[in-house]
Amino acid sequence: ETSSPSPAGGPRDACRRLPRFQIQAPTPMNIFAANKEKGKTFRPRRNHREGTKRYQLHKFAQATLGTGNLHEAVTLPAGEDPNEWLAVNTVDFFNEINLLYGVVAEFCTESTCPVMCAGSKYEYMWADGCKVKKPIAVSAPKYVDYLMTWVQEQLDNEELFPTQIGVPFPDNFPDAVRNIFRRLFRIYAHIYYSHFEKMSELGAEPHLNTCFKHYMYFVYEFNLIPRKEELAPLQELIDKLMEGDKEKYTAGASGTDR
Repeated sequence: ETSSPSPAGGPRDACRRLPRFQIQAPTPMNIFAANKEKGKTFRPRRNHREGTKRYQLHKFAQATLGTGNLHEAVTLPAGEDPNEWLAVNTVDFFNEINLLYGVVAEFCTESTCPVMCAGSKYEYMWADGCKVKKPIAVSAPKYVDYLMTWVQEQLDNEELFPTQIGVPFPDNFPDAVRNIFRRLFRIYAHIYYSHFEKMSELGAEPHLNTCFKHYMYFVYEFNLIPRKEELAPLQELIDKLMEGDKEKYTAGASGTDR
């Protein structure tokens, strides 16, 4: 898939300029609590099987996240397998983005979002290298549907995300995780550019900001989106959210995509 500049005008006007906003402190999110209770997500949640090492790491990550220290929450626990930590968090971030998009899914339609974009400069075209080999232009809801289905297939692939004890991760696992995170970032970008006002109306802005900040901490900690241009649509926001930690993390944000 590709991202490319596109001129203003026509359907691309549906992707508005990133709104200015004040970063608010996290507050209890009744809408998210209600959605979790009802199981209202865009795609079915992925769950870690109880009793497994991955489930233990998931509970550890959730407990650490509850302290509010995002740096500690993304840091690899001492003595743990880096690939297991990547696998656990990939599933957890998939679930989080799944829930966030579920909030605005009814407002993200073929008519309101005829192209998948982040502002007027960035349009994302879909290709998965298998079913769709040549990048195609699709609406935002269709792109997100394709993307979440694709991620779900990766997570269900036992050869790529093994769950059995003693089964090793494949050599290409880190690259596969980078590709997943690189693509999931685009959902955040689209939400911020096209549905931020609706998220604010629903009182979801603080939770959205906290989730995205957590996501970027993890991305920078493991250099999961090495190409800076991939982050360009939200770079100003990232700088605001990570103010104070910028020098620590941006050193790992350079390089080339693999």
